[in-house]
Amino acid sequence: MSTPKINHSEFRFCEILWANEPISSIELVKLCKEQLEWSKSTTYTIIKRLSDRGVVKFEDKTVTSLVSKEEACKAESIAVVDRNFAGSLPGFVATFVGGRQLSEEELDELQAIIDECRKDK
Repeated sequence: MSTPKINHSEFRFCEILWANEPISSIELVKLCKEQLEWSKSTTYTIIKRLSDRGVVKFEDKTVTSLVSKEEACKAESIAVVDRNFAGSLPGFVATFVGGRQLSEEELDELQAIIDECRKDK
């Protein structure tokens, strides 16, 4: 099952949820008003929309996530590479690095990721 798409404003909402879940809808409305300047109706609209798509669960006045932040970020990263770089991860990395200097630590981290991928084959 693929991770449902979460747009930018929904992601900001989810960040509040992830940091506070499980949370009552009343408390979530309060936090969204404070942090996002959303009205009560906007917050409930987002809860309903995300609930319908299987991103959150709204039961007994409590909201919990069904999609983790890691899953959402991974799905969005894959979508960006697919949409903007024809699915080419090397093309994405080359563009992202774009001539800027990487530290030795960053190079070591990237090499460790590559080594781990090779080991998993």
